[in-house]
Amino acid sequence: MARILKSHARIFAVLLIVNGASALLGLRGGVGGMRAPEMGMKKSPHRFPLVESFGVGIATDAARYKVYRSDITDAFTVQSIATTCFLFFACLAPAVAFGGLQAIATNNLMGATEYIVSTGVCGMLYAVFAAQPLTIIGSTGPILAFTSVLYQVARRYGLPFLPLYAWVGIWSSFFLFLCSLFSASNIVLLLTRFTDEIFSNLISLIFIYEALDKIFKNLTGSAPAGEALLYLVAALSTFSTSKILSDLRATRLFNKSTRTALANFGPTIAVVLGCLIVMAAANHWGFSLDTLQMPEHLTTTSGRPWLVPLGDLPVWARWATIFPALMVTVLLFLDHNITVRLVNSKHWRMKKQNGSHIDLLVVSVCTLCCSILGLPFLAGATVRSINHVRANAVWEAQDPKEGAPVAPKLVGIREQRVTNFAIHALIAASVLILRPVLSRVPLAVLMGLFLHLGTSALTGNQMWERIVEVLEDPELTPIMPWKDHVSIPKVQLFTLVQCVCLYGMFAVKNNATVGVLFPLIVALLGPIRWALEASGLFSAKELFALDADDE
Repeated sequence: MARILKSHARIFAVLLIVNGASALLGLRGGVGGMRAPEMGMKKSPHRFPLVESFGVGIATDAARYKVYRSDITDAFTVQSIATTCFLFFACLAPAVAFGGLQAIATNNLMGATEYIVSTGVCGMLYAVFAAQPLTIIGSTGPILAFTSVLYQVARRYGLPFLPLYAWVGIWSSFFLFLCSLFSASNIVLLLTRFTDEIFSNLISLIFIYEALDKIFKNLTGSAPAGEALLYLVAALSTFSTSKILSDLRATRLFNKSTRTALANFGPTIAVVLGCLIVMAAANHWGFSLDTLQMPEHLTTTSGRPWLVPLGDLPVWARWATIFPALMVTVLLFLDHNITVRLVNSKHWRMKKQNGSHIDLLVVSVCTLCCSILGLPFLAGATVRSINHVRANAVWEAQDPKEGAPVAPKLVGIREQRVTNFAIHALIAASVLILRPVLSRVPLAVLMGLFLHLGTSALTGNQMWERIVEVLEDPELTPIMPWKDHVSIPKVQLFTLVQCVCLYGMFAVKNNATVGVLFPLIVALLGPIRWALEASGLFSAKELFALDADDE
C-alpha cells in the first residue's frame, strides 16, 4: 500500500510540475495572453490571473443568477422537448453501460443503480445551480478505470473498498472546493484550440469506437446470422435516420417549420424507428436482441445500506487516501474544465454570462455526496455537452445561391437550464417509472445513437476538418482561417502532431494498467503545444492562424 501511495504522490508531483511549467512557458505567451502577430487577425483575450483571492471568481460567476428567470422562460419551446427526448437516451445509455462494467470490476459493490442515481440526482443539482447549465455532467471512462484500480488495491491490502473509495472522494471534493474558491479554473484559460480539438476528438472517437466495436463483435460472435444482421440494420437505420433528419435544415424539402421540427426531433424519431424495426422483426421471424438492462428496484446493486460506513477505514488509511485523491482531483478538474471551455466557445455565439468557478463548486459538492453514498464521481461529459448545446442552437435560413440550398447560419443558443434538469429528472425516475418501457429498447438502437453522438460532435472541429481536407480536391475546399498564412505542409504537420497526441491519449485510456495516468497525458498537451513554437517548427504567425480561438 505504501509503495502504491508513494507512486501516486510522485505522479501528482509530476502533474504539478507540468502544469506549472505550462504556465511559466506561456501557452498563450504567458499570463498576459498570446500576442496576435501583425497579420490582420484579432488579438487574443486580455490578461487574466491564474488564481484569484478567496471567493472572487465565484462572486463574479454569481452574476449569472440575475438572469435565472430567463434561464427558465427561454426553454418554453418545442425545441426543448426534442432536446430532452434526445439527450435522455444519450445520457442514460452510458450510465447503464458504465454501471454494468463497474459491477463486474467491483464485485457488485457499485453498479447500474448507483450510476443511474448519481447521474440523475447530480445532473439535476448541476442544472439548478451551475453558472453554465448547458454543460452536462456524467460518468467517464478514466474515472471507471481509476475506481477499478482502487478496488484491486483495497483487495490486495485487506481494506474495505467503499470506505476507501469514500475517503478518496471526500479529500478530492475538498481539493476541488479549494480550487473553486481560489479560481483555479483560470489555469484552463492557458490552453488553446490545440488541446480543445484533441480532447473533443478523443471523446468523439471513444463513442464511435465503442459503437462500432459492439456492432462488429455481434456480427462475428456466436449470434445467429439473422439476429446479427438485424443488429446491424437497427444500428445503421437509427444512425442514418438521425443524421438525415438532423441535416434537413440545409435542404429545400418541406417548409421551414417542418424542416425545423424534423431536425429537432430527428434523433428521437430515429430511436423510435429503430425500436419498431426490431419489434417487427421479432414478431415476424422470432428474432431477439439484447435490450437495455435496467435495475429492477431502487436499491444498491449489492443490497448494502446507502450510507458508506466511513469509520470502517483505519485512521492511517484515511490520511493516506490524500495521494490517490489528488489524482482524482486532477482528473475531474481537467475533464470538467476542458468540457466547460468547449461549451463556452465563442463559436456558439452565447450572450449570457457563464462561469467555471461556480460550476466546479457544484462538482465538488456532488463529489462529496457521491463519496458518502458510494456513488460514482461525475464530471463534464464532452460529447453529451456539445450535443446538448447543438440541440439548443437557433439557426437562420440564408438565401440560396444560384438555386442551390445554403446551410443555415448559427445565430445563437437557447441558454436555459430546463432541458438539463428535465433530462436528469427522467433518468432519476427511470428505475421507478420508466423501467418497463426502457428495458425493451434494443442495445443496437443505442449503438446507432452513439454513432450519431460521436459524429455530430465532430462538426465544426478544425482538426477534423484538416484531416478530411487531405482527401478533398484543393480547388474545391472551403476557405479556412489558416489558408492565407500557413503552407499546406505545415498545416499537415500540425495536424499530424495532433493525431499522434490523440492516438497516445486513446491508447493510454484503453490500457487497464496505465489508464489512471490519463490526466498526465492531458496535462502534457500544453507543453507539447509550446514546444511546437520553441523548437522552431512553427512561427508565431503560423501557430496563431492554426490555433487561435473563435472570435
